[in-house]
Amino acid sequence: MSGIGTFDLLFFGLTTLLVLLGGIGTVAAKNPIRGAMGLLTAIVGIAGMYLQLAAEFLAAIQIIVYAGAVVVLFLFVIMLLGPQATTSAGAAGTKVSRYFGAGVLLVTSVGAMSLLWRTRTEIAALPKLPPGHGTIEGIGRELFTTHIVPFELSGALLLVAVVGAVAVARGKQIDPTSAVKVAVAKKPTKQASGEAEAHTAHAKEAG
Repeated sequence: MSGIGTFDLLFFGLTTLLVLLGGIGTVAAKNPIRGAMGLLTAIVGIAGMYLQLAAEFLAAIQIIVYAGAVVVLFLFVIMLLGPQATTSAGAAGTKVSRYFGAGVLLVTSVGAMSLLWRTRTEIAALPKLPPGHGTIEGIGRELFTTHIVPFELSGALLLVAVVGAVAVARGKQIDPTSAVKVAVAKKPTKQASGEAEAHTAHAKEAG
């Protein structure tokens, strides 16, 4: 702890508080808009932790992608469904599943903490990082030199996923001209049956 300054400790405490409060607010909020704001608070806290670790690129991605895209997407969905859109109060197993999930999370957390406590070792000093480690320039250099093939393959995978989603969405659409074609196809049949009925009635009157 001697190598950590007071400002670093205060900044870490602030980011930890933001993450904890944001996570609790996200889970405990009944209003989905407040839940989204809690998620945004937790994301900002995680970005601050990345920034303290000198990972500027990850901090920027955390803000741009998660806070700027994912949370906004959540808000759009909330706007479409309405802020009061919730599950029915009498939904079977809703409360049971919540309490079961909370119990499993609690048992898993206690087990993980006990395992870490039993296998703890002395904290060793981390080696000094090379200059440019974790920066935008360093990550960009690694992406476009050493890891260029996995980077391009991930882009191709996302492109295939987008094309597949569009194909599935187009397959479920109903052709607006199909109803017109069916109506046009049925029209002569109805007209012929009407003429046959009129001819039968005329024959009966003549007889």
